[in-house]
Amino acid sequence: MNSLMTIPLLKNIRTFFTTTPFSTPLHSRSALMVDQEIRQLQQNFSQEINAYLHEYPETKHVDIYLNDTHGTFRGKRVAVENLFSLSQGCYFPQSVYAMDREGKIITTSPDRLINEEPDNLCLPVSGTLRPGAHDPRHNAQLLLTMLDSNNLPWPLEPRVILQNVLRQFHQHGLYPVVAAEMEFYLVDPAAQQNRPQGCFHLAVPSAYSAFIEELESMAAAQRLPLSGIVSEAEAGQFELNMCHSSNVVDSCEQVLALRKLTCTVAEKFGYQANFMAKPFSDLAGNGLHFHVSLNDTNGDNVFASPAEAPNEMVRLSLAGMLELMPASLAIMAPGVNGFRRLRKNLDEPLFHSWGYNKRNAALRIPCSDARNRRIEYRLAGADANPYLVMATLLTGMLYGLERIDDDALANFTHASPDLPLFQQPALEVFHQCAYLADHLGSAFCEQWYHGKMAELNAFERIVTAEELSFSH
Repeated sequence: MNSLMTIPLLKNIRTFFTTTPFSTPLHSRSALMVDQEIRQLQQNFSQEINAYLHEYPETKHVDIYLNDTHGTFRGKRVAVENLFSLSQGCYFPQSVYAMDREGKIITTSPDRLINEEPDNLCLPVSGTLRPGAHDPRHNAQLLLTMLDSNNLPWPLEPRVILQNVLRQFHQHGLYPVVAAEMEFYLVDPAAQQNRPQGCFHLAVPSAYSAFIEELESMAAAQRLPLSGIVSEAEAGQFELNMCHSSNVVDSCEQVLALRKLTCTVAEKFGYQANFMAKPFSDLAGNGLHFHVSLNDTNGDNVFASPAEAPNEMVRLSLAGMLELMPASLAIMAPGVNGFRRLRKNLDEPLFHSWGYNKRNAALRIPCSDARNRRIEYRLAGADANPYLVMATLLTGMLYGLERIDDDALANFTHASPDLPLFQQPALEVFHQCAYLADHLGSAFCEQWYHGKMAELNAFERIVTAEELSFSH
């Protein structure tokens, strides 16, 4: 198959690519370069600590954590006196990235991780020292990132997986710009079900007003770019909108921080914030949508084109994401519940392939002027890991730019991918996708496949109340 990058007809696309890398590949960095980067991080972190303690001088504790494969916060609480020493790092076991959702270790190499569980050095992530939601006056929180024995980023960490995919775009002189939308239900366990308000209803029930004001206030305190809270069609369902950003890794971290913050603030008001993909059988599911565009080295959007005539860069990106979509579903729907959101019934998908201004499209081109043209990826559930969602959808875009040939591009608008509607076949397709393994990392893909199969097997062994009722 010939890459479109070699087709003379599309030389205009190649002008967006550069042959000079904009960042040094991880494997070619010297020990001196790594040490210099760590020293610079330590210096910046000390400045960040001083600024934070100036604003929150009564801080007593800091929750230090890693985001595991599922986006769960894994860490411990330390006294604020230990904050400066954290610039030298601390240690957590590698097995943090070999856990299921319940915290049990599932790995393809169980003996070493279970019996030895070696520790790795973890360093603070710049910009993530924030006030804690429970007691911001006295408690703080801080994200860490794991290194291997050579002080290189740990390849099974979702944050690192995304960084590696982004590096490939940057080496081509392309810079993704993203904005997230995340849906959830606010549930009052003690109240009767509220009547639906309908999408964009401004008269949000007064019972929710204090929660929304507190969430907005704490999001500002944590420097989370929350741009709006939208009422959805279902009763108690809301959507959190975040600002567009070219710092893709930070945007995904902010999604996880906002998800955790929302749950914490909801608890303070006696609610439960439910980010399950399909929490209620008869109600709409919760999605994690990403709006994505690509800038060139001048900061111009290479997707800029009329809605009725998307340019080659848009079409290549759409074609690549559609081609990898069947394999991508194992990431977008990380559990059985996610697939319940993605289908109307047992043999019909909820989302179609792509479309302009269509909300039933898996890939939607929203209304905008040509300068702000973008693609909205709508398949992921709100419980998915945003780092992995973004790394996977961007890998699909890379596939389009690198592998789609002229015939496939001409015909992609007429074909809808045959999507798996259940988790096991989706995992099998994912496991067989060499392109995803090359870009997300073969070790991660093996870990994900075997871990999710183990979770699915455990789920299938559960006898439900509905099954028992059928036996009478």
